[in-house]
Amino acid sequence: MKRTLLAIAAVATGFAVCAPAMADLQLATAKNCMACHAVDKKLVGPSYKDVAAKYAGQKDAAAKLEAKILKGGSGVWGPVPMPANAQVNPDEAKKLVAWILSQK
Repeated sequence: MKRTLLAIAAVATGFAVCAPAMADLQLATAKNCMACHAVDKKLVGPSYKDVAAKYAGQKDAAAKLEAKILKGGSGVWGPVPMPANAQVNPDEAKKLVAWILSQK
């Protein structure tokens, strides 16, 4: 009985840890971010792992990236501009940035 309860607790903990990451991947997919970005490879734009590595340790990284998601930008990753994302609200941008910066 104890083993069964421990196994159930372990699985539930795994789901609890993975759920936020999956939810933010789902948000990125729902907001069309994945049309130009992938988690681990360059598409039109950089991979989210590359973005996380580039901004690691920068105190203002979250604010910079939130603004870039909402307003767009150009020149940081090459000649292809990132368009503004009118379908993303500021709270969603914060969630997306937290998820992006957590990529290793």
